[in-house]
Parts: sequence; structure tokens; C-alpha cells
Amino acid sequence: MVETAGPARLSLDLLNWPIDGAQSFDAPTTRFLSALTGGFLMGWGVMIWILSGAAYNAAPEAIRKAVVTGALVWFIVDSAGSIASGAWTKAFFNVAILLIAVGPMWRPETAQTEAA
Repeated sequence: MVETAGPARLSLDLLNWPIDGAQSFDAPTTRFLSALTGGFLMGWGVMIWILSGAAYNAAPEAIRKAVVTGALVWFIVDSAGSIASGAWTKAFFNVAILLIAVGPMWRPETAQTEAA
């Protein structure tokens, strides 16, 4: 909704440095794509949350590989798209997100246990 787009606009402006107010949600296609990608991201997050329960307990290595692979694919495609579209600073934000999301899962659980 245009009336409540302020935080989203600021986020886009921050990710597409510098903060200059150039980003806008005025175009209906921009709002549509934002809603679409928001839905995908919410679904991906819920899926990972559910996988962290019983499925992880049943097959921890398979779940770890699936989540790490998915995060790496997101990182490569999103960063490449950001750079190609001129929003290269977003790729730096992606590095931080990737480290937070994948860092604890980079090594298999057995390797982490043996190292401790």
C-alpha cells in the first residue's frame, strides 16, 4: 500500500546506496513485484523453520546441505542481479546475510562435534 510504503522505500534506498530518495513504490509493477518476492521469501523462511524441526532430526546432513545450497544459490543470483542492475552495494549486504544464515551450518554437524 502506498500509504505504508515508507519503511520499504527506506529499505530499498539503503540497499541501493546512496540514500537519496530515488527509489519509489509509485509504479503498480513495483508494488506487484515487491508483493511477489515478499511472498516467496516468507514461504522460504517458513520452509526452513519447519525443516529445522522433525525433518532435521531425521536427516540433519541432508537438511543442512539443502539449506546451505539454497542460500548459496540465492546469494549468487541475487548478488549478480544486483550488480547487473547497478545496485552493486546490495551485494555487500548479501555477504553479511549469507554469513549469518549459513555460517553455523557451513560444516557438517559431525565435523563441528569432533572439533569441539
